Amino acid sequence: MSATRYRRFLKLCEEWPRDESKKGRDLGTFLRQRVAHAFREGENTQLSDPEKCDQMYESLARINSNMYREKFPRVKDTSFTGVTVEECRMLLSTGNMQQMDEEKKKGLWKTMMERFSTKPEETPEKMPEK
Repeated sequence: MSATRYRRFLKLCEEWPRDESKKGRDLGTFLRQRVAHAFREGENTQLSDPEKCDQMYESLARINSNMYREKFPRVKDTSFTGVTVEECRMLLSTGNMQQMDEEKKKGLWKTMMERFSTKPEETPEKMPEK
């Protein structure tokens, strides 16, 4: 029976998408690591709690199949903030998160000054006075 559980988890891992924009924080990668750890001996792994293993598999399979998305359809493809899925994906990408960390390290005041200060070449020319 352990071999069947192992094969089911392997199939789930194959189907589970990876998000390359979230290096080191991707749920698909984390899932693969956990399965590798839980089934260290592959099909020969002896599970201490097979029932818990089955529950975990069923929960992950429901998420992967979008069961809840279909059961509870959304009226709009945005969150309560109005941010779309694609905008959210961009905001949560590893590159953007690193940039936000760097800005946080600089400090709020310095970041705001850089963002809102005008440089001489950006200053609009003065209108001639009448």
